[in-house]
Parts: sequence; structure tokens; C-alpha cells
Amino acid sequence: MNRLKSLDVFRGIAIVMMVLVNNPGSWATIYWPLKHAQWHGLTPTDVVFPLFIFAMGASLALSMGRQLGSERTAIIAGILRRSAILFACGMFLALFFYNPYSSDFNWFADRFMNVRVMGVLQRLALVYLLTALLVLYVPARQYIVWCFGLLLLYWAMMTFVPYRGNDGEVYQGLWQFGNSFAAWLDASVLGEHHVYYGDATPFAFDPEGLLSTLPAVASCLFGVIGGNWLLNSQVNGTGRKSFWLPAVATLVLGLVAVLWIPVNKALWSPTFVLITAGLSMLLLALLEVILSRSGKQVWAKPFVVAGCNSLFFFMLSGIVARLLFMIPVNGKPLKSYLFEQYFLSHFSPYNASLVFAIGFLFVMFIPTWWLYKKRWFIRV
Repeated sequence: MNRLKSLDVFRGIAIVMMVLVNNPGSWATIYWPLKHAQWHGLTPTDVVFPLFIFAMGASLALSMGRQLGSERTAIIAGILRRSAILFACGMFLALFFYNPYSSDFNWFADRFMNVRVMGVLQRLALVYLLTALLVLYVPARQYIVWCFGLLLLYWAMMTFVPYRGNDGEVYQGLWQFGNSFAAWLDASVLGEHHVYYGDATPFAFDPEGLLSTLPAVASCLFGVIGGNWLLNSQVNGTGRKSFWLPAVATLVLGLVAVLWIPVNKALWSPTFVLITAGLSMLLLALLEVILSRSGKQVWAKPFVVAGCNSLFFFMLSGIVARLLFMIPVNGKPLKSYLFEQYFLSHFSPYNASLVFAIGFLFVMFIPTWWLYKKRWFIRV
């Protein structure tokens, strides 16, 4: 049970941090650790999403292990079903929006016809699909080869494939905001009206874009390796010790590679994958050691609660956050009204923004805790 608990806590930490950083009282007043890097670079917030992808990979290793002996067609059908549900949930959040503050807002024309195709859940869906198929067909001893193979392929495409702008200029090997092979592909396939950075020049792109899904699969495969380690670790601690060296080696390799390849979350650069995978492995190993000891470990309970119903927790927070904007109070969003009346009037701007995020997190915990008490776990 400790092994499963360590993974639940790991997943819970990732989803709690994801909800926390996504819901400040004001985007104008956020402490540095709760911000994403402006472009190249790494902040604690940048590590959150790859942590969750790593956790998804570890969970995949456990679930696929339980399906050994099942018909392959049935397993593939389950993979396709889960991927489709995740993608549909992401599209629901993308479309669940109305602007009551604009008299000429038209949901179909302004939202549906300009919907952002990719996003957090959409990326999870594609990464899960590709990783699960790899796990199904590739021997476990080859996972690490595929990890580095995908990173090498992505680096080669980003570095050596030329691409042409609308003005006819040819570019190659750039890792710039709005100017990379990944950005060109997003602009060419998805179009400027269906990506997050639609105004980026010379190419509109999405931080959860198409090409960067490849290195994200590598992040998930590192998680599969971590999940297999959890399955194989022994009570006497021998298995636990065996994970520290590859974790540190992966982290160091990523730090050294920064000399040649920038760390960039929006492009999911190979160095970003290696550094965050190393950190993820270290955190998982640390949690396994801590949670294997006796004691109540009350501190872990909230993370277990969130980790056991992570999709519900994320969807609920996304829906409530949108409702807080869509419900008007005195001509302004309900969120702004609550923030100004009950937070900004009692705290400094930065502290008010943080306390609001913590309060939002606490409210999201209430129904999630109720589900946990009922032993209802919503999975796809």
C-alpha cells in the first residue's frame, strides 16, 4: 500500500500545485516562484506540469501491469477510450466560457469558431495515447532508449529542419518565442485562431503544441520507468536505493546539456525534460522512503485525497474558475468582487493574491474530500 500511497501523494502534490498557480487573486501580483519563466529558464511553477505527466506515466506502469494476460485489442480499446475522454474534457473546458461584459459577444462565432484546440488535458490525452501504445508494444528494457531517442529526434527536427515564413524568409534552428520549427508547425496545422499565443510573430503557437508532444512522451516514459521501479522495489530498501543514482544522473545530464540547449517549458526542450524528469524521480524516491516508515503521516492526507481524484479536482477547479469570471457582480466578475472586498482590503496585493489562491484550493478540497470519504474515485 505504501507504494501506491507514495504515487498518490506524488500525484496529489502535482495537482495541488497546478490548481494553486492557476488561480491567483490577481495575475498582476504573483510571487516569483508561482510564475512561469518568461521564456528560457525554469521556476518551481514550470516543474508542476511535467510532474503530473511523470505521475501519469508511473500510474500507467501500474495499470498496464494489472492488465497482463488481457486481450491486446481490449487494452487498446481502453487506451483509446481514456484518451478520448481526456481530450473531450479539455475541449469542454476550452468551450465553457461566456463573456457577459461584452454586448456583442457571440459564443459560436467568438468561442466555438476560435477555440483553442490544445491545452493541458488535450496534451495529457495525446501523451497518454502514445505512451500507452509504446508500453504495450515495446519491451521495458527499451524504455530508456525510447526516451533519449524521442529527445534526440525532437532536437534534430528543431535544429536542422528549415521552415519558411509568410514573407518568404527561411529560418532554421531557432528556439525563440514565435519562431521555431514547433511554432511553424502549430501555425501551419492549427492556425493562429486556435492556439494560445495567437498574436505571436512570425508564427502563432501553443505551449501545449503538436511537435512538443514528442518530448512530453519522453517525460511520461520516464514516469513509466519510475512506476516500474515502484513495482520492483523491495521492503528491505534495496530497490529504493537503486533509483537515486539514475535520478541524479538524469538531472545532472540535463543541467550540463543547458550549455547547448535552452531550458524551455513552452517548447518542452530536451533539457527541460531531463531536468524535470530527474527532479520527479528524486521526489518519488524521497516520498517512497518517507512514506515507508511507520507513523500516521497526517501531512500526506490532503495530497492523497487530491491524488486519488486528480481529474475531478482539476475539472472542478477549471469550471469554478470560469464561473467566477462569468458571474457578474456590480458590473465586474465575481472573482474580482470577492478579491477586492475580502482579500485586497486585508492583505498587501501580493499576499492577497496568494491567500485567495490558497482559499480557492481549500474550497476545491471540500467536495474532493467528500468523494474520498465515500470511496468514490473518478477515473477514466
